[in-house]
Amino acid sequence: MKSTDNLRPELLPVEPESRPTPGASRWLRRALWEVASTVLPALFISLFINVFVAQASVIDGPSMQPNLYYDQWVLVERATYRVVHGPRRGDVVTFYVPGGEEALIKRVVALPGETIEVRGGQVFIDEHLLDEHWTTRLGGPNYPPTVVPPLHVFVLGDNRPNSRDSRYFGPVPVDRIIGRARVVCWPPDQLRTIR
Repeated sequence: MKSTDNLRPELLPVEPESRPTPGASRWLRRALWEVASTVLPALFISLFINVFVAQASVIDGPSMQPNLYYDQWVLVERATYRVVHGPRRGDVVTFYVPGGEEALIKRVVALPGETIEVRGGQVFIDEHLLDEHWTTRLGGPNYPPTVVPPLHVFVLGDNRPNSRDSRYFGPVPVDRIIGRARVVCWPPDQLRTIR
């Protein structure tokens, strides 16, 4: 075996440089472009849908039983109230209470300009008993006759004895409403529209 100690530097064997081959570099650029051109639009569309069209919310309390239960996921549609019409009686809505950080979910029972009264969990609108087509559990605190201000709605939980609702914090400003809960989307065996 020959020793290379006494050879001139220009005659020493040259190690090949570890550069990526042009094909590998081109493949990497193409892969990054494919990921960016697929993922970024998907993220943008997802963000757009979440902000302007719909979002998922998790039920975290008993106030809407027997119609909605703990840990169910509901799809909240956001566009109708911004584009088509305001909240209507019977809509199940998610909203923020002024000064509150967590979104609540309740049912709209009284509209702007109506006089609302709650006695024994039953709702009276302009002194007439409200015919509620949804299932409710009656009870909880009463609420004296009060006119709902303009651009506000009065909301109650369907489980009236166990609901923190407008009887506690008053009518909800319409601009605090996130949207209308339309569908129970999780768990899959409970998939259904919300009446």
